[in-house]
Amino acid sequence: MTILDSFAARSLSIFPAGSNGEFNLPKDLVRIIVSGSGCTLRDAEGRDLLDFSMGWGSVLPGHAHPAIVEAVSNRVMLGTNFAYPNIESLQLAEELSRLSPCCQRVRFCASGTEATMYCLRLARAHTQRDTILKFEGAYHGSNDEGITSLFPSGQTSFPGAEPSSAGIGRGRVIVAPYNDADTASRLIGMHSHELAAVILEPLQRCLQPLPGFLESIRNACTTHRIPLIFDEVVTGFRIAYGGAQEFYGVIPDLVAYGKAMGGGLPIGAFGGRAEIMDLVREDRAAEAQYVWTASTLGGNPVSCAAANAALALFREPDTYHKLRQLGQRFRDGLRRSLHDTGHAGQVLGDGPLGQIAFSPTPVTDYRSGLLADRAKSRAMMLGLFARDVFLNPMGTKLYLSLAHDDAACDEFLNRLTAVLREL
Repeated sequence: MTILDSFAARSLSIFPAGSNGEFNLPKDLVRIIVSGSGCTLRDAEGRDLLDFSMGWGSVLPGHAHPAIVEAVSNRVMLGTNFAYPNIESLQLAEELSRLSPCCQRVRFCASGTEATMYCLRLARAHTQRDTILKFEGAYHGSNDEGITSLFPSGQTSFPGAEPSSAGIGRGRVIVAPYNDADTASRLIGMHSHELAAVILEPLQRCLQPLPGFLESIRNACTTHRIPLIFDEVVTGFRIAYGGAQEFYGVIPDLVAYGKAMGGGLPIGAFGGRAEIMDLVREDRAAEAQYVWTASTLGGNPVSCAAANAALALFREPDTYHKLRQLGQRFRDGLRRSLHDTGHAGQVLGDGPLGQIAFSPTPVTDYRSGLLADRAKSRAMMLGLFARDVFLNPMGTKLYLSLAHDDAACDEFLNRLTAVLREL
């Protein structure tokens, strides 16, 4: 079968670049997925693919996990969406309030992008200021602020921001360097009169926070009475049951969730201090600070049933010990593969996350990451994809799940070593 009459050709004819975003695959590597089980996918051509993307981290339990399948199957027969609180969303909201110290109030939406967008809107209304401070290289969803300075040149002086996409608005965003507590704290103080919020990924992409960094940002925000937003779309339920708030012991004023919370189904949530969250109350619609938030599919009972089942899995004994142990073993294997094949590189990540940066020096922020050989990284990722490892070849993080085990990681490492020997 040629590219002209394949599933790939059909995909390329209807989807821009043959995907729903970001993969940027050569035409001969475009795939159409038919099914998934555990940490394996099957494509329309009958190939089995070892999955290290896991729905960009949304399928932490593993594909088609029996508990998720049962919860969704039982729930879908009772109605799929009411656009109103239901027993599943109530149970999930109560659990979020229990596990997150900052969540005195919760609302649901359909994605992490929505969740961060609503957090920013709430912060602007609460403070009656417009400017947002984010960290260079951070991704907070595909809203305008979320992709500002996502892929900047690295030449702009702080706190200058750069657009990372055409078509985004001109909302006021200033930028600070991640893991530079002194510079970030100074910028927060200098711009405190205009700052509506500081938003950050506690674990930015795969970059671990240096000791004291998160605490310094928390203290600066408290000093200047600026809401601190944690984007826990990635860290939530992944590095600990209570996410970054539990793992790092730093509590924000607002928090956004998505990805792993839904067990593979679309979901988002945002919550925080009651005095901020109560600005969304519709009985305050006549007030100047009223914040409109609503989501047609937010809190739908099917996604919430999947989320409740996923959280039950995450609460099982040793879940996070297993994920941390597997992640550490995986990252050690990445380092070993680099050493054995003679490539200089850094291994990034924490918990069930890993990433290789082909740099001879440590990578602690976006600009030190620019020193890495990105062309080699893409060649490595495409080489793995060609060896039936499913991942995002644009150099992003590798996700492990509860379905991965030592054997799956070892098979990945074997294929990785073969690719590295060819680079």
